[in-house]
Amino acid sequence: MDSKDRQIIRALQCDGRMTNQDLAEAVNLSPSPCLRRVRNLEAQGVIQGYSAVVDAKSYGLPITVFVRIKLERHGEADVKNFERKMQLIDEVLECHVLTGAMDYQLRVLVPDLEAYEEFIRNRIHPVGGIASIDTSFVYGTVKRTAVFPAAR
Repeated sequence: MDSKDRQIIRALQCDGRMTNQDLAEAVNLSPSPCLRRVRNLEAQGVIQGYSAVVDAKSYGLPITVFVRIKLERHGEADVKNFERKMQLIDEVLECHVLTGAMDYQLRVLVPDLEAYEEFIRNRIHPVGGIASIDTSFVYGTVKRTAVFPAAR
């Protein structure tokens, strides 16, 4: 990947709906080579897809929760079980493996506190093998972006 590919990626991260003509102008390429580069980035799996950025509150999910989970055991079967079950829970938008005291951090969206309680009691507790759950509710967002920093 070269600097031109990175320019293309950043431009598409800012506006994934821009036309190839507009993209080519933004990165100083002619349309055909620009489109060829985009198709190559898609084929290589660098560009994995396109999606809409949606306001969660307007959608009806105003509460964002970060949930940190520590497992009781770290055997291969326990870890695979937990990770497989996280893939199946719609409220879990992200699940990250962590270093440090906790094993995982989830980003969860729910409509209200009652839904969060139901999520913990009926979706997380049945997973089993969980030693502890630490919850932080988001009450404001200072910055949110999907645009990667420019490469140096």
